[in-house]
Amino acid sequence: MAKYQNILVVVDPQQDDQPALRRAVYLNQRLGGQITAFLPIYDFSYEMTTLLSPDERIAMRQGVISQRTEWIREQAKAYLEAGVDIDINVVWHSRPFEAIIQEVLNGRYDLVLKMAHQHDRLQAVVFTPTDWNLLRKCPCPVWMVKDQPWPEGGKALVAVNLASEEPHHDPLNTKLVKETLELAEMVNHTEVHLVGAYPITPINIAIELPDFDPSVYNDAIRGQHLLAMKALRQQFSIDEKFTHVDKGLPEDVIPELAERLDAGVVVLGTIGRTGLSAAFLGNTAEQVIDHLRCDLLAIKPDGFTSPIEPDEDMA
Repeated sequence: MAKYQNILVVVDPQQDDQPALRRAVYLNQRLGGQITAFLPIYDFSYEMTTLLSPDERIAMRQGVISQRTEWIREQAKAYLEAGVDIDINVVWHSRPFEAIIQEVLNGRYDLVLKMAHQHDRLQAVVFTPTDWNLLRKCPCPVWMVKDQPWPEGGKALVAVNLASEEPHHDPLNTKLVKETLELAEMVNHTEVHLVGAYPITPINIAIELPDFDPSVYNDAIRGQHLLAMKALRQQFSIDEKFTHVDKGLPEDVIPELAERLDAGVVVLGTIGRTGLSAAFLGNTAEQVIDHLRCDLLAIKPDGFTSPIEPDEDMA
């Protein structure tokens, strides 16, 4: 069962429209559960003022937190009046992504929604350092919401890795498809598509080996990927017409197909590692994300541990 009963919405302090909160309410109306609107704030000038006593500084911080809490309440007024269950939490913290992840750990949230800004000229989604840190280090799924309406009949596109040299990819593929199908069933019976990309023949091999036949190599690679996709779709009784195995780099194939299908969201897995390397998403995922023009739902493998520690003061 795709949980998503305890949703954390990261409020954007720079604007009055909150697409992430709107998307959270949309999900809440279909899934039920609880929403928390969360805003980490920090003003360095308050910390630098030597004329103020520690108590006065604390009072000023509290004043800012109270102002921002009221501002969020005003943003959410229509939802609150309609009976949507929304908590509001504003904290003083100098590193937003750490504050968000600590809140996730302390509050046991199962989904984070945050607005992703859009580069008007390129139509591409622009990710901030806070966004990247969340995508890399947040233990629960992260949904980056584009500041545009959900497309009419928008589809969910699940990016799967069909080249299974590494053992963690198979359970991650299964988790991505399972969670997306469960969510899609409960949210307007959204159509779910699967996509896998396979590499084209490396030019240098064709040049260095005179007897090498690129077309035979391409056919063999495509055949392997088609078999892997067939096994995956049959596991979930997905019709073949909803699966796509395309030639090219994932960072080209996945965004292009998302645009062609008019997908509302691309779901992808981010490689889970422990220790210091938990800071990395994996090169493929990062490049795909950078090329997307729609919402993104990033899901970690089972067993992922965030490198950020819970904050006892926030608990």
